[in-house]
Amino acid sequence: MSLKIEFAERAEKGEPISRLCREFGISRTTGHKWAKRFAERGYDGLEEVSRRPKSAPLATAEDIVLAVLAVREAHPRWGPRKLEVVLRRRFGSEAPSERTIARILQRAHKMQQRRRRRPLSVVDRAPAVLARNSNDVWTVDFKGWWRADDGQRCEPLTVRDAASRFVLTATLCRPTAAAVRAVFEALFRRHGVPGAIQCDNGVPFVSVRSPGGLSTLSAWWVSLGIRLVRSRPACPQDNGGHERMHADIAAQVERRGAGTAKAQQRELDKWRQEFNHVRPHQALAGKTPSEVYKPTSKRPAVARRYRYPSTMSVVRVFKNGNFRLRGDVYFLSTALAGMLVGMEPIDALHLRVWLHDLELGVIEVAPQVSPALYNPVSTSRRRLAA
Repeated sequence: MSLKIEFAERAEKGEPISRLCREFGISRTTGHKWAKRFAERGYDGLEEVSRRPKSAPLATAEDIVLAVLAVREAHPRWGPRKLEVVLRRRFGSEAPSERTIARILQRAHKMQQRRRRRPLSVVDRAPAVLARNSNDVWTVDFKGWWRADDGQRCEPLTVRDAASRFVLTATLCRPTAAAVRAVFEALFRRHGVPGAIQCDNGVPFVSVRSPGGLSTLSAWWVSLGIRLVRSRPACPQDNGGHERMHADIAAQVERRGAGTAKAQQRELDKWRQEFNHVRPHQALAGKTPSEVYKPTSKRPAVARRYRYPSTMSVVRVFKNGNFRLRGDVYFLSTALAGMLVGMEPIDALHLRVWLHDLELGVIEVAPQVSPALYNPVSTSRRRLAA
């Protein structure tokens, strides 16, 4: 700013503009502009003003692509982050994001493809759970582990029917998707498939780094037509009944201890028998859970064929978590491998992703335009022909 002031003051005193421009290392166009602004508005005229127009929306997908490629052509060494800043100065909130700019440049072979970051899934509201009948809602969690007398780790997987308080299982189990799935397959064969399963945000039930929070296990549940209900992070009160049951296990099983993990499992089975068939529950008007729990009609635990609306594009997720759409490859989640997901269009840049009736989130895609736009020669010829 001080150089502008010195230049303008000396020009006002009559020094030749061309000589001052050579001295200050600027073009004569810029020098005359500074001198004119100083003469008209004084020192205020030397302040830089925003070049952003009051209203200049990107009207179509073609405008988006052409604007990105034009800026890239002017600054071939700038990456998507810098290009986003420049475009946002011109177009404001209508400008494409850094991710979309990268996608456009990849299509035009202007940069190497990079793997997209997975979104973060967070629950910020208490779950709305209403269990009127048996098998409406099951709750599931791992009880905090302890060691048997011989040092073996004991970590019970507990599953409970929310309406009747009936404990479906309390099984020592490794906290892996494969081990937990095997337990649930046995429960489905014996008791049927529930309408919903409520869990916390721990592994293997949920993956907060995956769209919709789906892990391999919970994605399987959704594919069976089960609604996934997630508790808020660090809010055990969202599944208070289940946590109180764990307190009973801690007092009546964990504190007594056992010599081996096998002996500890026998103690868990004995506790579950008493909890379900002997102990009266105040919330059940003095009845036992076994008196209230009524198994519903069983349906096979097989993936349901879901019919997406005709307005959606349906794609299959590959084993590596990618899917292909409009000639481009996008990463979604390995938890959804082999599953069909629906893509609901929002605008030229965004799609809402669904697994059955579960919304997984919004992804940003490169706009669908003519391939000729990515070829500067073809674009120039088309303009000349027009």
